[in-house]
Amino acid sequence: MAKIKHNNFIDTVDEVFAGAKKEGVLHLYAEDEYLNGRTITIKGKKMFHFGTTGYLGLEQDSRLKEAAILAIQKYGTQFPLSKSYISNPLYAELEYKIELMYGIPPIIAKNSTLGHIAVIPTAVRDEDGVILDHQVHWSVQNACQLLKLRGIPVEMIRHSNMDMLEYQINKLSSKCKRIWYMADGVYSMFGDFAPVAELMELSKKYPQLYLYFDDVHGMSWQGKNGTGYVLSVLKELPHNVMIMVTLSKTFGASGAALICSNHELREKIKNFGGPLTFSAQLEPASVAAAIAAADIHLSTEIQVLQAELAGKIGYFNDLLSKTSLPIIVQNNSPVFFLGTAMPLTTYKLVQSLFQEGFFVNPAIYPAVPVKNTGIRITLSRHNQKEEIKDLVEAVEKFFPIALEKTANSLYKINRAFGKDKSIYVQEIQTNNTGLKVQYEKSIIKINKTMWNEILGKQSTFDWDGLKFLEDAFSNNNSTENDWDFYYFVIKDDLDKPVLATFFSFGLWKDDMLAPESISLQLEQKRKQNPLYLTSKVLAMGCLFTEGNHCYRNESHPLAKEAMEILLEQVDIVYNTLDANLLVLRDFDQSLELDTVFHNHGFLKINMPETAKIQKLEWESTEEFINSLSSRSRRHFHEEVLPFEKSFDIVIKDKLNADEMEHCYKLYKNVKNNNLAINTFTYPIEIFNKMINHPNWELILLYLSSNESEEKRQQLVGVMFCYKNCNYTYVPALIGLDYTYASKFQIYRQLLYQTIKRARTANFKKIDFGFSATFEKKKLGAIVYPKIAYIQARDNFSMELMGMLQNETVR
Repeated sequence: MAKIKHNNFIDTVDEVFAGAKKEGVLHLYAEDEYLNGRTITIKGKKMFHFGTTGYLGLEQDSRLKEAAILAIQKYGTQFPLSKSYISNPLYAELEYKIELMYGIPPIIAKNSTLGHIAVIPTAVRDEDGVILDHQVHWSVQNACQLLKLRGIPVEMIRHSNMDMLEYQINKLSSKCKRIWYMADGVYSMFGDFAPVAELMELSKKYPQLYLYFDDVHGMSWQGKNGTGYVLSVLKELPHNVMIMVTLSKTFGASGAALICSNHELREKIKNFGGPLTFSAQLEPASVAAAIAAADIHLSTEIQVLQAELAGKIGYFNDLLSKTSLPIIVQNNSPVFFLGTAMPLTTYKLVQSLFQEGFFVNPAIYPAVPVKNTGIRITLSRHNQKEEIKDLVEAVEKFFPIALEKTANSLYKINRAFGKDKSIYVQEIQTNNTGLKVQYEKSIIKINKTMWNEILGKQSTFDWDGLKFLEDAFSNNNSTENDWDFYYFVIKDDLDKPVLATFFSFGLWKDDMLAPESISLQLEQKRKQNPLYLTSKVLAMGCLFTEGNHCYRNESHPLAKEAMEILLEQVDIVYNTLDANLLVLRDFDQSLELDTVFHNHGFLKINMPETAKIQKLEWESTEEFINSLSSRSRRHFHEEVLPFEKSFDIVIKDKLNADEMEHCYKLYKNVKNNNLAINTFTYPIEIFNKMINHPNWELILLYLSSNESEEKRQQLVGVMFCYKNCNYTYVPALIGLDYTYASKFQIYRQLLYQTIKRARTANFKKIDFGFSATFEKKKLGAIVYPKIAYIQARDNFSMELMGMLQNETVR
């Protein structure tokens, strides 16, 4: 019944990347005739390169280049055959030298992504379980999708959260032989380290715990023989640890290698590890370059290179310590993250640094949460101290300018990254635009006539409707049904509204708009923990309303300024409440709003479509039927009209206790059967308040005595309807008896009786709301696409639900 079109993650990412490309900071092309590692040319501008992941600069080492050239001359550009048959003549030497580095024979893969796909499904057995750090690299998460097809449990924890990890270990310990925790050694965005020592201590407490590290960003610049960050901590590889390292990035060549001390498992992976069997092997040039790099790693020269890079990292850290720049993680890795919080601030700062001659990487969604946008600066041996110093000076110069241009601040950045937990309350007052902000926590403080003129006649949020919602959803025993309301009216100097809206604050299920398959899995977990994967949400409108919650006088010369002020004030409330999610919802498509909201750190997502009947002008059933399309007329004659005689239709605005209990049971039938829009179940107290409010009435469907299997009439359907300003009829909630629903087409009949009631009572339109828009369209409703803009503290819930997307219910 409630089929909806869910948001597509790829569409969201495409929107973000398209915006960054438009700003000229992403999907660029180097134009150099020759590359030296120190500089790079883009759009005719030569810049110092602070965006590489080749931290030791070996990709420009003449020994690697000469080895690659010689290999091509001797063996060709490729060796087109699977390694299962035969490896090219250089492979044995590479494997031997990587073994000398680690003391363990490696498994060489084309790259780390294919390496994970080869290793993880082979190493993880059907009786095992997996726990992912939610910031572990996409390539690891992608490989784990294959495990779920086999019914292997795959859980996720917040980044480096040891308490959450231990909780998940305990949860899996009774049903899993081994429990694999998968993490990065060095994380590619913030440059922070996995807590390797603590993880090893945890593995002593839980012998089932095995650790799988993607250490491609810790390779070469750390560890004896450049064996990586993880081994720099461990010294030797325990039996319960596996590491994927890279032969590209800092190593300077191409490919990846698995380091595993279990000989039997290593042979299984090598014998049949997916891409290892069916994908092409490394080209001779790549193998030869990797051999040359291994020679450097096996010599004392690697220590000199590491020390040189460490000196530049220390120098950069020393310079940064003398500034107030918000570097999010302070450590000795070559990856630095300058937080900006807002994408627009990032774009402006990157553009300025490009013009000043410094290439840096914008860090945007989905690599980081949209509100944790920033700039990734990476150091390499190519960078000289003078340009490092110049870069710091340039960032110091242009950072405050970018903040000012984008109405951003250090406070907002620190707050977005959890660096400042203080409560910040700003008095909402007249600003220098001449606009005045009225901010209230109850509709009682808002002028009723004004509100109804600009936002009335929609859904259930005219003035009286909001007064009802405030009364109904306050002081409830259940946390999930206890809401706060916030109102904003922005007026010009003539006291005319330029913008007006309201927000609610309460608990939402994180999967509210997720596919039903995800909600089914989460509802199983909520049987033990009813508030599992829920968030504190500050949202435009509330869960009981739908429609255009934001009035904007778009012709007003200060309309844009009013929206900027609203976003500023809502951000204050959002942070004061310490909400997890901020949602601006039910907008029509607007390129202008897309730009404004994205630049303030919001992602655009598709909302469920909404349905309305805008005209109720027919005088008879025949006229109504003739207003439908030919296809809909056929549907009406076959699926709706013949069943009307099966019911006695009653309109009531008062119910006794037994009737209310029955209606509530029918509502819960629908609620429990519909996960397309997954919200909490409203308590019966809400419905008792409805029937004591003059704007609510119920359409009741009783099986007629001829149809009922019992002597007395039987209630099988109910529509809870709100009367908005005597203008809009709003069927807000529905209840069905599924025993009879299909046989008598109860849902379709309720829709039709709603239309009849609205016409009889002289309402001008019907707001049918979300879900089942196909059915509503067949009865003459017009369907409107809607979008929302969201801002999350972090990506954990979204990534967890993404992980569940293809998982079957166990």
